[in-house]
Amino acid sequence: MILQFGAGNFLRGFADLFVDDLNASSATDLGPIIVIQSTGTDRADALNRAGGVYHLAIQGYRDGKVVDETRRVGAISHVLHAGTQWEKVLAAAGDPALRAILSNTTEAGLALDEADLAPGTEAPLSFPAKLLVVLMTRRATGLPGPWIVPCELIEANGDQLRELVLEQAARWALPAEIGDWIAKECRWVNTLVDRIVPGPPRAHPLLGIDPLLLSAEPFALWAVETEATDFPFAAHPAVVLSQDIRPYTLRKVRLLNGAHSALVMRAAGTGIETVHECLENPEIGAWLEALLYQEIVPVLEGRCEDPAGFARATLDRFRNPFLEHRLSAIALNHEAKIAVRLEPTLHEYRERFGKDPALLAALMKR
Repeated sequence: MILQFGAGNFLRGFADLFVDDLNASSATDLGPIIVIQSTGTDRADALNRAGGVYHLAIQGYRDGKVVDETRRVGAISHVLHAGTQWEKVLAAAGDPALRAILSNTTEAGLALDEADLAPGTEAPLSFPAKLLVVLMTRRATGLPGPWIVPCELIEANGDQLRELVLEQAARWALPAEIGDWIAKECRWVNTLVDRIVPGPPRAHPLLGIDPLLLSAEPFALWAVETEATDFPFAAHPAVVLSQDIRPYTLRKVRLLNGAHSALVMRAAGTGIETVHECLENPEIGAWLEALLYQEIVPVLEGRCEDPAGFARATLDRFRNPFLEHRLSAIALNHEAKIAVRLEPTLHEYRERFGKDPALLAALMKR
């Protein structure tokens, strides 16, 4: 069994699909997912009415070929609303079958709330405080600590979440042995998640029939910082286990995110509005391919796994005709993104090869 904080599109198009895949075999069966919803009840009510079942349209390119397939996903058992069903949440925390706790509360969810003054009978306000009470309940049963698997898009997300939970324990002046158990007996991991789950597809036969219908691109990667063979999701082909996931983060930021920001600059003034249109444009498409293979990949070789292969997958992802990824959205906070995504490649290319990367240097002078 899995407890999941959050019922948003991303987890339903990512981890919940993986659990559904694993549950298809008795050798990898993880059991049902119980979702905990904290904000509003609409999505919880919709999932419960559907018995936790929804459809996922997987649409895009894989290995240069169009993918357009639909999956029925039934891993979710039911959804509990933290504000009105907290006692049932805590009952699930004490279930011997519980193996892992998933979360995607967005970056804003990884923060404490000064209003959480002391543990009580009601659900705390912040996610870390809720998780603390769940783990306290688990410890009181004498059962083993679960895996804690955050999917929030921040670096070292497991480390940061653990520290917030321990800080909340200190604020509540809980006995030291509770903090020790949480830190040492629960199995915290850092993760990197990578898949675009934009919401409902623009066109699909189930639109208007399944109100929970989602779309997702074919590409999916879940890098997890552990080498433990008993990690519950390890058998899924999208899951990669490593003692250090920073090379996977580096590869994604420099190739995928770097290419996104480079297209914003290269397409300026052309009237092109989406990533897909950029790849359809012969001049810009060829320029991006050269930038990736001639200037970004060489800087990454030897520092991360198969950067050239990831560049190929990136181009497939950008060509996705089902996805309208607008350049205006990528352009938000553009200067800060450039400083992380492109400038380091420029400097490292100079240091490694003793000359400017011609395409990137010209782009940065614009």
